Amino acid sequence: MSFFSKLFGGSKSMEPDAPLPEEPVFYKGFEIRVEPGKVDNGQWRLSGYIVKVAEKEDDSDMERFYLRADTFPSREEAVDFSLRKGRQIIDEQGDRLFVDGAQSGRA
Repeated sequence: MSFFSKLFGGSKSMEPDAPLPEEPVFYKGFEIRVEPGKVDNGQWRLSGYIVKVAEKEDDSDMERFYLRADTFPSREEAVDFSLRKGRQIIDEQGDRLFVDGAQSGRA
């Protein structure tokens, strides 16, 4: 990183160790975007977004964030379990996740 990036807070996405985002997975009409986060002890935390893609061009996508206390020793395991959790939330709640009409929120 250059001196000015360090001084003024360069983007995390420019860091060489920053993991690449996972491709979204489509499941029962929803999009699951997993984003496991690294925690202090080197573990990875289960988290992601469930997105309901807008049906009309004038509408916006709606998303619900989910985060669980579960941690995993590798990013790959966290991605796998984040996808499983996203599917489970969709199976249990489906469209009820978005019944309030809010653009974003927590699942």
